[in-house]
Amino acid sequence: MDQPLSATSRVTVLMYHRVGDAANDLERRYCVSPERFAAHMHALRKHGMQACSLENFVAWLRGDRELVEGTFVLTFDDGFLGVYEHAFPLLERMRWPAVMFLVTGLIGKEDKWSREENPPRRAYQLLGKKEIAEMSERGFAFESHSRSHADLTTLDHAALSRELAGARQDLEDLLGKPVRYLAYPYGRFNDAVMQAAQASGYEGAFSTQPGFNRRGVDRLRMRRLDVSGSDSASALLRKVTYGGNHGSWWQPLRYYAERLRTRLGGISREASDTTIPR
Repeated sequence: MDQPLSATSRVTVLMYHRVGDAANDLERRYCVSPERFAAHMHALRKHGMQACSLENFVAWLRGDRELVEGTFVLTFDDGFLGVYEHAFPLLERMRWPAVMFLVTGLIGKEDKWSREENPPRRAYQLLGKKEIAEMSERGFAFESHSRSHADLTTLDHAALSRELAGARQDLEDLLGKPVRYLAYPYGRFNDAVMQAAQASGYEGAFSTQPGFNRRGVDRLRMRRLDVSGSDSASALLRKVTYGGNHGSWWQPLRYYAERLRTRLGGISREASDTTIPR
């Protein structure tokens, strides 16, 4: 007889971007092939993990419900069409919820920031209103990733309001439901950005800082693990097991060494881990 799963004290949030074909190493940093994405999801399930909705995750943070060990939240930044084409059908078959953070000023267009960052000046199609409506009706959640994917830390108060309050209003008009959460573009934020997010009506925001989320996490800097197109299924499992962005075979050694450092008065593993934000 299987023993019941115990309540968890920590929840992992995974961060994906594009699902599709990558043309170079830079793109593979943020793009996971459809085959590899499927391998990731099946490995997580085989490992005893299960996805939960953003709504249930927040209820857990508030102490209003319990979640079992192995619970994680699946997020996608930017709103790429490839998620609709490749990830959404698989997740629907698995009955796993997910949340996507949309750049509201570019719905139905291309990710213009990639033209500036990707040497071949290549950009990719983003979701249109039709796909968003279909996914929303079938259980996919949508939240804000700003209006233009700007580096929010470079903006003045008025521009921050346009990016944050404006994006929230855009999405609520489109979806006909409340929008309460934000993912910082590039993972960049500071005190002014957090204050502007609160003033714009957001109840929480996701960073790119790695680590596990516990009930005491700052709601304006919730943690996520970055998933790369070069991550094998086993590397992803090491990430979710040890709460870091380093999925290499030596990650367990690093994890326990830094736990020892913490006990001896050094800096914590979660504070010392690094990520390449987007």
